[in-house]
Amino acid sequence: QKRREARAARGASDKTHTRVMLDPIAEEERDGVRFTWNAWPSSSVEAKKNLIIPLACMYTPCTATTTVAQAPAAEGEQPTVTKAPVPLLQYEPVACRGTCRSILSPFCTIDIRGKLWVCPFCFHRNTLPAAYAEISETNLPAELMYTTVDYVLPRAATSPTAFVLVVDTCVAEEELKALKESLVQLLNLIPQNSLVSLITFGTTVQVYELAFTECPKAYVFHGSREVSPSKVIELLGIHPSPQPQSNNFVVPLSECEFNLTSILEDLQRDPWPHKNDHRPARATGVALSVAVGLLEAACKHAGGRVMLFTGGPCTEGPGKVVGTEMSETMRAHHDLIKGTAKHNKKATKFYESLADKAVENGHCVDIFCCSLDQVGLLEMRDLCTRTGGIVVTSGFFDSDVFRDSLTKMFERDEHDHLPMGFCATIEVQTSRELKLAGALGHLSTLNKKGASVSELEIGASGTTAWRACGVDPHSSYAIFFEVAAGQQGAAASTSQRGVVQFLTHYLTAEGQQVLRVTTVSRPLVDTATGGLQSLAASFDQEAATAVMARYAVNRSDSEDTYDVLRWLDRVLIRLVAKFADYRKDDSATFQLAPQFVLYPQFMFHLRRSKFLQRFGNSPDETTFYRFYLDKENVSNALLMVQPSLESYSVGEVESSPAVLSARSLVSDRVLLLDTFFYVLVWLGSGVSQLRSQGYADRPEQEELRTMLSLPARDALALLAGRFPQPRYVECQQYSGDERLLLAVVDPAVTHNSANRGSNSGEPVLTEDVNLQLFMEHLKKLAVQS
Repeated sequence: QKRREARAARGASDKTHTRVMLDPIAEEERDGVRFTWNAWPSSSVEAKKNLIIPLACMYTPCTATTTVAQAPAAEGEQPTVTKAPVPLLQYEPVACRGTCRSILSPFCTIDIRGKLWVCPFCFHRNTLPAAYAEISETNLPAELMYTTVDYVLPRAATSPTAFVLVVDTCVAEEELKALKESLVQLLNLIPQNSLVSLITFGTTVQVYELAFTECPKAYVFHGSREVSPSKVIELLGIHPSPQPQSNNFVVPLSECEFNLTSILEDLQRDPWPHKNDHRPARATGVALSVAVGLLEAACKHAGGRVMLFTGGPCTEGPGKVVGTEMSETMRAHHDLIKGTAKHNKKATKFYESLADKAVENGHCVDIFCCSLDQVGLLEMRDLCTRTGGIVVTSGFFDSDVFRDSLTKMFERDEHDHLPMGFCATIEVQTSRELKLAGALGHLSTLNKKGASVSELEIGASGTTAWRACGVDPHSSYAIFFEVAAGQQGAAASTSQRGVVQFLTHYLTAEGQQVLRVTTVSRPLVDTATGGLQSLAASFDQEAATAVMARYAVNRSDSEDTYDVLRWLDRVLIRLVAKFADYRKDDSATFQLAPQFVLYPQFMFHLRRSKFLQRFGNSPDETTFYRFYLDKENVSNALLMVQPSLESYSVGEVESSPAVLSARSLVSDRVLLLDTFFYVLVWLGSGVSQLRSQGYADRPEQEELRTMLSLPARDALALLAGRFPQPRYVECQQYSGDERLLLAVVDPAVTHNSANRGSNSGEPVLTEDVNLQLFMEHLKKLAVQS
């Protein structure tokens, strides 16, 4: 009787758990996983017919908390959901002894009496270890209760993280001074037991021997000659070791802090002269090659970061993106389209080879570029995207964007640990209903073949495992699947749910090995026998937008932008034609369910965004924007595609959401725009005039002062919680910086609009169609026979 009661209680808990998990946001908070479709067709034929949007998920492996659902205290009450740390288990995981090597999870079938468990992936029967002898239906281990757990593997910790600082000395004197101050401050943020190294570059490359404390001592490499990472090790006389260890150039910070600080404070500009109409000779490629070689010798397959600080493009040696003569301009988008970018292909190939070496060694590369011109980020992008590094761009080293981003990168968590992971591998196990089609994000394929690998190829494909040399709480990956069930209804007859397990191995900044196991399950529906409504109800339009944005950007690297836009349009038309409610050839009857109603709006803004439209942006700027679209989770990706707009008016103590439309730009309002990359406060002409005339200083104008102070307060909150640090802009109506707002709003009011009044919004000078016209055409195309 007690066993039956325990089983019934557990069943009630499972039902509560299921209800909570149907919420995609709760699912993301709990497991860091968000699927485009939360129910899957039971056959590949029905999947190809009904899954217009690819079956994929956004996976964020380094979420710090999970959600715990508690059963309601009384019948009719909603279950309570609380946040809690991810369970931390101090023992080895129990792995399946079959071919899949999956980990014990709540979705395994447990025989408590026989102490056996059945793997949901290969159906192999496994014996539970002796440590599980006391388990019962009321006494279960954490891995059978939580869908996400962390295993701290009881193995010897590797050496601490190594940081190689690669510093450009060709910048202006005041810029170099600001950079030196930031680097000295950085030494106070890096853990004392971390390994550090310093490389400076200009016309030549200097590698400092930090272990030599008598005076600054450096080895010089010629900036115009290519030197491989293995050759660097030989020339510096370093003896590589299979175990991570320090050497004369990569030294624990506690042993060289004074020496390194002195060298940084005494750094001078590159002494090699150059003509006024020439760029300085900058050997960025050789400096990065030396840095990759140093890390390979000191800590191969251990945590390591190459941090490049540059103020201009590479003009010397391998990796050169532009010549030294000012008459030769940096390549633009039209040069890349026409194939007239002189150095692009050769430089890209060189940096790709460095990225291959960094991935092999398990190290990531970060790029901090502060320049008013391009620095060659397009050519160097593989160094960051394939290794899991970060990119920060700004106009000056003295800007808040650079300084605050560098500080936030080394902020400690509540346990005083750096929120960084290194040498990560992400492996995905799927039940027999699914196959892996590929992944999009900052990772590299490990070419691990298996039965679950699909013939469909998207992004880094043909594998079940990927390498991400650097991971952090912001790292998110799009994993694509293909329904593999052969005959209609065959899968549903044997299993009512599909299961996916994510295994993420990584090293913490302290060198500890951690395995995060996340296992999720979704129902299988037979869409041929009435399950289409269940499939439609499971659609997550926000996750679909993030996935399709990544997919579109990935396709735009090899296809013309026009073709990518046409593809997005075709997918949108097919989706709404499939799932909308309407009568044929009658657009007035067109109606979308709540699960789909926002998706066309997201696609409208994606088509106009800087991720697909190159006009007005340099190749480096486009690369930077796409970099973070490929890195961030669903909520931040939505913010990039469709920025948020808040409105403030007199008499209101809080902001109210405003429509991202030109009609919201009225003279008596203050607006707060958040695009992820910059935060903008816009003052209507009437409000700006009142402030300039001093009305806000009058004692009786308390409501006006409140309206002016609230946007600044909210903007500071946004800046504090964002990485990298967004650019903060304040502008007035009709000012120059207002263009940043006009570029993203729906042009509902243009110079051609009739009946423009003072309260109808500000006209946008554009020939683009507005959202209303876009939806009208979409409805006509969707309902036509």
